[in-house]
Amino acid sequence: MVNNMCKSIDNKLEGVSNIKAIYLVAEDLKIAASILYLAYHDDPLFVDIFQYDKEGYESRLRSAIREELYAFWEAKQPMIGLFDANRLVAVACLVSPTNQLAPGRFWHWRLKMLLTAGYLGTKQMIEKERLVREHIPAKYFHMLSLIGVHPDQQHLGLGHVLMSAIEGVMLEDKKSEGVGMYVTLPKCLSFFENGKYSMIEELEFGNIKGHLMFRHKNP
Repeated sequence: MVNNMCKSIDNKLEGVSNIKAIYLVAEDLKIAASILYLAYHDDPLFVDIFQYDKEGYESRLRSAIREELYAFWEAKQPMIGLFDANRLVAVACLVSPTNQLAPGRFWHWRLKMLLTAGYLGTKQMIEKERLVREHIPAKYFHMLSLIGVHPDQQHLGLGHVLMSAIEGVMLEDKKSEGVGMYVTLPKCLSFFENGKYSMIEELEFGNIKGHLMFRHKNP
């Protein structure tokens, strides 16, 4: 649990000028949802879960991401934003080792998800989290649930800055043994490997194959 969601994680991040990593506040959630929607629009897992080939995919995906962010906020889970001056340009959402966002979620989250994303999408999201958590090689760990950089800010090194901020959150938590992540885009594997994430195993979920990766606190 983050004690001060408004505090700055680092005021001087090397290599990228004017960028600050700050915990998000409620007013940031709308922009954060837009960034994450763009990041996951073509992700194979979300395409499969929210049925890209059926009408209303974009609406279901937007609703699911919005409800995820509100659930994170209500549970006081760490949501990191990278800001260029006052503009939010990148987002990462973590579940802390206390597991306040268990796969079953809160009853009101599940109700909202059922009404917006549909029964199948809600069930598959919960099942995916359960499967991934069962295969993490640790008892107390952070889970990187969502991560995205605004399209017009990509390839500028912001992803690596965001990874450093995620590492900082994990290192500050004495309970955490590391950070887990389920990667479904092959092009992203090298990015996480460069961030000290190790391949645990390939996991198949529905029609999608992905790679479970874990960043140990003491690699």
